[in-house]
Amino acid sequence: MATNTQDVNRTDDELTAEQAAAPGTDATKAADGTGPAGDGGEDRGTGAAPRAEEREEPEGPEEAGAFEEETAEKAPSGVGLGAGAVVSAALGLVSLTGGWIGTVAAARETLVGQLQTSSGASVAKQIREVYGDAWHTTALWAGLFALAALVTGVVVLVRPAFGTPGRPSAAWIRSVAWGGVSLGVIGLLLAVLKYSDALLALPSTG
Repeated sequence: MATNTQDVNRTDDELTAEQAAAPGTDATKAADGTGPAGDGGEDRGTGAAPRAEEREEPEGPEEAGAFEEETAEKAPSGVGLGAGAVVSAALGLVSLTGGWIGTVAAARETLVGQLQTSSGASVAKQIREVYGDAWHTTALWAGLFALAALVTGVVVLVRPAFGTPGRPSAAWIRSVAWGGVSLGVIGLLLAVLKYSDALLALPSTG
């Protein structure tokens, strides 16, 4: 009778605590990880959520900037083409003026003609040996410079077609290269006319 009285006197809180601690209850299963809560925890830990390495994060602005910098480094800078265009224009100008090399070569040819021509030679021969050969030498060197300017300018203009697709050279490079090509054509034409005596021919002695 004492035991029954004690059971009756137990409060509802004590009964609830004993039920929660009793094995096989939902609370015990949840604490042991074998119940719905534990199953859910296992599901969350065994693959319900995607793994970190499998998730594809969107490309951020920093990655995009790094990709653009890498692409810019691989792309040609155009320094070589710019230098080639300037060289082409300079060679074209030299072909029109003759240049220092042409002047020295003409002076040397004049000296050689004077040494090889005797004082008793005819006037026509003296003019041809002393002045004519020197004039032809100047025209020859001018033609070489003009040809170099023409070839260099054409290479600068054609080179972007064999480089990175869709990346043309700068406008100033094309302009300078076209200037070098034009000067080369003019210089080459004048050199041919001078060498063939069609322009500024030697005076006639007849």
